[in-house]
Amino acid sequence: MGHTDTKTRILDAAEKLFARQGFDATSLRMLTREAEVNLASVNYHFGSKEELIKAVIARRILPLNAIRIERLQKIKNIARAEDCPPDIREILLAFLEPTFAFRKSARGAQDFISLIGRAFSDPRDTVRKVFMKMVEPVFQPLFELLCEALPSLPRNVVYLRLNFMLGAMAHSMNISQMCQLIPDGLSFKVDSNTLVEQFVVFVENGMEAPYE
Repeated sequence: MGHTDTKTRILDAAEKLFARQGFDATSLRMLTREAEVNLASVNYHFGSKEELIKAVIARRILPLNAIRIERLQKIKNIARAEDCPPDIREILLAFLEPTFAFRKSARGAQDFISLIGRAFSDPRDTVRKVFMKMVEPVFQPLFELLCEALPSLPRNVVYLRLNFMLGAMAHSMNISQMCQLIPDGLSFKVDSNTLVEQFVVFVENGMEAPYE
């Protein structure tokens, strides 16, 4: 087995176990058994459990960040060229479309989503800190563009509404896996395109709501 294959197997196993057992509850012995490698291989490729979780998150987040940042930058460039505020809907689509598409982008993507969801409910902040540091490069330009698109709103209100959006997004990313309260007589099934479309409509109206 080559180095690349071994490293990928460790990352896949770690992602699965961290998502289902939790970072702290996953031992290196469990990890080596799941990945079918020895402890020396884990130490060789990652050095520690903390470096391993950084690698697990970076593998998924950095490519996603690159897509979102590129789309946000294009919106910013167009707004500058046309000397007008950026379009709020285009901003939301630039961030949300790649994010929702990620769910089905690769084997293990759903485990990663579960891992991040678990991190935000875990009293220990090891995983949460790593994740937040890696998403900061996309969060800042997203926030600034939203402020430009919504000049009538105070920045602190835009920030608050952005956090509302992120909370709703986290729920919606798992909507097909979560226990749902479905009204009697309603057969609920939603495809990804409809989910994104309705989510953007919901968020756009919330973002643009008057502030008094």
